[in-house]
Amino acid sequence: MLCQDDGVTSAPVLLWRRLLAEFLGSAFLAAVVIGSGIAAQRLSPGQTGLELLENAAATAAGLFAIILMFGPVSGGHFNPVVSFVDAVFGGLRWPEAAAYLPAQVAGCIAGAVAANLMFALPAVTISAKHRASAAHFLSEVIATAGLLLVIFALARSGRTRSAPAAVGAYIGAAYWFTSSTSFANPAITIGRMFSDTFAGIAPSSVPPFIAAQILGGALAAAVIKALYPAITPADAAGIIVPHHGEAEPASASAAHHGASLSADGSPGPAR
Repeated sequence: MLCQDDGVTSAPVLLWRRLLAEFLGSAFLAAVVIGSGIAAQRLSPGQTGLELLENAAATAAGLFAIILMFGPVSGGHFNPVVSFVDAVFGGLRWPEAAAYLPAQVAGCIAGAVAANLMFALPAVTISAKHRASAAHFLSEVIATAGLLLVIFALARSGRTRSAPAAVGAYIGAAYWFTSSTSFANPAITIGRMFSDTFAGIAPSSVPPFIAAQILGGALAAAVIKALYPAITPADAAGIIVPHHGEAEPASASAAHHGASLSADGSPGPAR
């Protein structure tokens, strides 16, 4: 899709650039979540509530900044559920959503390794923190569904400028109102498995968490369709951050697509 504004045409961002943005954003996200968890555990030993507060505050602020950094390139998903629900509504093509998934998972694993190394821990330490329970499963369904509702409500109402802050605020709050501390993201769930620290999750707890997140995404898609029946692919394409692409002169774009500019600057047939 091409967008034209004041004589400048925006071409879609190349897929490899979007995948790089998703990888780097996911890596930073995992590093923030796990690194702040390690720091909290060391700075406030034995004070679980304070540790969670420090971890939640850092994650909320970090997510806000990370979305601002990489969102203009890829949309700032960093979450396979977000990408696939976006594809359901036509904002992302299915092959692109499928390509986002490994980039997001690999990024979260890389971020976990980086967090471990930054705190002088072994690069990979498999977590022994078991989290799977019926309450955790329900928490992940609700946390994931709520996250998707926040994102799509903002896109449908034209308030995408608020999305980075709203997403960060929601995740920060969900750390506290869910017993699972709101992973709400299969990629970060897998990444957190590679750090045996405050923010880790045992491998045996990962499948139920991911199942709950997928169910939460499906539930959110149904609710979004019910609440916003007029949502369009253009609305969906704007989540989480509108990313129209890289600007190029209209004349170059027109020439590339087989058209030329007339004397008044309007596109005309190629000669």
